Amino acid sequence: MSAIRLQSKEKAPSARKEKWERYVAALKYAKYVCFHPFDGFWDLAHEKKGSIAAATTFLVLFLVTHVLKLMYTNFQFVNAPLQYINVFEQAASLLLPFLILCLGNWSLTTLFDGKGRFGDIYTAMCYALVPFIVIQLPLVFISNIIAFDEAAFYTVLMSVSVVYSLALVFIGLMQVHDYSPGKTLVFLVATVLAASIIIFLMLVFFSLLSDLVSFFVSVYREIAFRLY
Repeated sequence: MSAIRLQSKEKAPSARKEKWERYVAALKYAKYVCFHPFDGFWDLAHEKKGSIAAATTFLVLFLVTHVLKLMYTNFQFVNAPLQYINVFEQAASLLLPFLILCLGNWSLTTLFDGKGRFGDIYTAMCYALVPFIVIQLPLVFISNIIAFDEAAFYTVLMSVSVVYSLALVFIGLMQVHDYSPGKTLVFLVATVLAASIIIFLMLVFFSLLSDLVSFFVSVYREIAFRLY
């Protein structure tokens, strides 16, 4: 029994080290995805070169970058009064639409004969955010050392980060679902429509839920008033 316990204790650190190495390799693979998007996204979805953990890390960094941009970018480039910024609201304003877009995309895979699963879609879209993070995060600090006359430099890099990430989203979904460029474009339009429908249904649901809760609270207060 002691020998078995000793072996299990030796295997535990080894397993943790192996998981950590896989996680680091998945993070580093983002570089290959950015510079070789067609092969990179194909291997990401079909060869499992990435991981959900690494994808979630990029999503968190994306949210952090957005919040830091609002809070610390020079006021000449971003007009966002610091006292009115709510960190959680700002993060949620990007996180929820992102997840809804992933859900909307996944919900249409059967209709469009897509091959991607929700995890593949989520991973591809998270990896597509890397150019946004890599370019815009340093710009937060650069904006505080450049003059307003050099705003063109700042604007160009901001635009490049957004266009680069959107291009990677397009290529990533095309590779994940094994679509042609034309079908991917139609699929993206349908995804936006599906996401809009999901948001509308969520708003209706929470509105009805709020009315229902208010009704029961009113009934409870009325009963309590009659009894006491």
